[in-house]
Amino acid sequence: MNGDPTGTACRPFCTIIPPHVLDRLAESEDPLHHEPARRTLEHDGALRTRRRIVSARGSAAPTGTPSDTPERTLCDAHHLTNLPGTRVRGEGDPPGKDATVNRAYAGLGATFDFYLKAFGRHSIDDAGLPLTASVHYGVKYGNAFWDGDQMVFGDGDGAVFLDFTIPLDVIGHELTHGVTQYTANLEYYGQSGALNESVSDVFGVMIKQYALGQTAADADWLIGEGLLGPGLGGALRSMKAPGTAYDNPTMGKDPQPGSMDDYVRTPRDNGGVHINSGIPNRAFYLLATALGGHAWERAGKIWYATLTGGELSPTVDFAGFARQTVASAKQLYGEGEVTQAVLKAWSQVGVPTS
Repeated sequence: MNGDPTGTACRPFCTIIPPHVLDRLAESEDPLHHEPARRTLEHDGALRTRRRIVSARGSAAPTGTPSDTPERTLCDAHHLTNLPGTRVRGEGDPPGKDATVNRAYAGLGATFDFYLKAFGRHSIDDAGLPLTASVHYGVKYGNAFWDGDQMVFGDGDGAVFLDFTIPLDVIGHELTHGVTQYTANLEYYGQSGALNESVSDVFGVMIKQYALGQTAADADWLIGEGLLGPGLGGALRSMKAPGTAYDNPTMGKDPQPGSMDDYVRTPRDNGGVHINSGIPNRAFYLLATALGGHAWERAGKIWYATLTGGELSPTVDFAGFARQTVASAKQLYGEGEVTQAVLKAWSQVGVPTS
């Protein structure tokens, strides 16, 4: 199931907006919707091709010096696609007049702080990797992405998608693709690709919850809340109830399944990586809420140990990942209630652990 006909293993091109959403918008009769969507799809397709070439060369090992302080650089692309653009804010510089720059700067810092305080990780690569981000990328560009080296944010079209720096979990999601790149390096196809996306959702939502001081019970478990234009729905994805994040004539209905009973088999989107990620997403939600307290305190530690422990194959499927979370839970907490909660969460979404 996890063969890779597209050659997308290692440093894939990972975007927050799924291709099926952009496909729907590109088919709209309204030029305010289809023109930005078609440009975004064409641009993303070209970038995916470039990423595959880079992926074939492999990734360099981390070489930095760990620090408890981030090293952020914000650049303005001035609506072009040449990266990184003009440097507009560096580490320690005061906020400027551009709210997009200020939000991106704060989001990079919040993500760095979360990984450091919750897991003792020093930046994306655990070796003090400087965090660079470019804003105002392209013309009405409807996406945000981690390109293997830096973050990139579009401004959106102002109708369907607003500024991509608005939701903190979007920033955390994309930066976590970098963490996965430097750890499990999950192949971006089929179930391993859906796990790649799910891991980013899991840590992205925890970054938001950490910044807000929310418990698992208090949180909304939405990804991308505040990104969609008026009347389009609450968010891009719901970890609590996959398939319910949006339902409108412009975008269609959220297609995510919440259990293996509804697993979607498709050649699109690298085998449905943005769709089937709803299944492991819901498993994490069920675990975190069953354990109570803050999601990062126990459930998050299990997922982090699984991601960084060196036991995952890049082509791991849902069942293999689930088994490793059980092993991580046993190592961290023994055979008791926490491990039993992990087993129950995976059972509830139909993923076997034995």
